[in-house]
Amino acid sequence: MGFVRSQKLLFRLRMHWRPKVLSAVRRLYWKALGMTIGADTRMSRILVTWPHRVSLGERVSLEHGIYFNAAGAHASGIAISLGDGTFVGSGCEFNAIEGISIGENCLIASGCRFIDHNHGIQAGKLMKLQDEISSPIRVGTDVWIGANCIVLKGVSIGDGAIVAAGSVVTKSVEPYTIVAGVPAKFIKSRELDS
Repeated sequence: MGFVRSQKLLFRLRMHWRPKVLSAVRRLYWKALGMTIGADTRMSRILVTWPHRVSLGERVSLEHGIYFNAAGAHASGIAISLGDGTFVGSGCEFNAIEGISIGENCLIASGCRFIDHNHGIQAGKLMKLQDEISSPIRVGTDVWIGANCIVLKGVSIGDGAIVAAGSVVTKSVEPYTIVAGVPAKFIKSRELDS
């Protein structure tokens, strides 16, 4: 009986307490580097280029392998912000020059990319020398973005919208609508409960 009880205790420590402790250590680490992190935020291993330009609200949940790339080591202000209660799946990328703002209680599935800039396409000039074109990305509250979506510069996604998995969002999305495809197009409106 003692062996079984000790195995259950070890299992509980590994599966319940270890992630909480590691998340707390990661929060302290990123806060020490300047990231703004709200209470009860949980995070796995993430990569952040300039932590002082990232803000996470309360009760944010981040899975492993998320990449936050906010341009400007010497720039001030928040470039990437995630609202309270937002969930971000593994392998997502937030790549910002102007800014990326995600509202409260959003669900962002694994593998999504948010990129608020692009290169120019002028003929006769090397691509790597082209000017960057950037415009902020805004995502409202209670938005669900399916797996492996790409959201490009200048897009606003309205409250309560749903973006189907694998979509490429190149234009703004109205509130409480469902979009899908490459590029993402209107599918239907969501029914609001009375």
